[in-house]
Amino acid sequence: MSAPELQPLPDLLIEPIVRMALLEDLGRAGDVTAALIDADAEMSVAFVARKAGRVSGWACARLAILALDPRAEIEAMLSDGADVEPGQAIARVRGAARALLSAERTALNLLGRLSGVATLTQAYVQAVAGTRAVIVDTRKTTPGLRALEKYAVRCGGGVNHRFGLDDAILIKDNHVAACGGVAAALSRARLSAGHLTPIEVEVDSLDQLAEALPFTPAVILLDNFSLADLKTAVVATAGRVRLEASGGVNLDTVRAIAETGVDAISVGALTHSAPVLDIGLDAI
Repeated sequence: MSAPELQPLPDLLIEPIVRMALLEDLGRAGDVTAALIDADAEMSVAFVARKAGRVSGWACARLAILALDPRAEIEAMLSDGADVEPGQAIARVRGAARALLSAERTALNLLGRLSGVATLTQAYVQAVAGTRAVIVDTRKTTPGLRALEKYAVRCGGGVNHRFGLDDAILIKDNHVAACGGVAAALSRARLSAGHLTPIEVEVDSLDQLAEALPFTPAVILLDNFSLADLKTAVVATAGRVRLEASGGVNLDTVRAIAETGVDAISVGALTHSAPVLDIGLDAI
């Protein structure tokens, strides 16, 4: 089955984030360095990758430019989700020199950050290719950028977990402790969940897995399980519920985790530790 088509984020969602970033950079007096340039001067620039990676966040760069120069001429060479090689242009722009230079850092910050998330996600997805496991993100995102970072995960071929606390009931270890056990927590969840609200529970042992299975939650999160215990959990579950593995996941361990037969692997590093993809703005 082919992956679903990548749906771009609407400009209406991105614009407030871009404008906030521009306001942060422009400060109280605007760009006092760009003011040295003649007001009617124009220039052409290109967004060029310095390293190979996966593009994400081009709309952020585009909107940053258009916010300061609505008449700028923009030609995108690559779209989000495309692979880029070192030295390859992502887009070319011609417009007011003052505006382009004032928008430069905001555009590059967002484009580089999101392309970095997409690039790291792509590496994890490639590492588990041929297994049944999908790579899933977490809520360990930059405050204010969650929608953009989770979009970048999709650009890299990953799958989104919850966007927020209201998406689903996710019973973590501290919820289990506060409720008095896995069974007690799941019993309460069954009583409170709406018919469209999925339930996931985190377990940290095979005994807790056995306690959770009779409730058939939508997903059971196997936290910091050994490879042997992950395999045992897959056999014990026998497809009755989806299994998600988490904890201790990195590019060196993810393949072995996927080969145990789990359905999903959640990786906080996709968003909290992704290096920025090096992209520059070059005059042409």
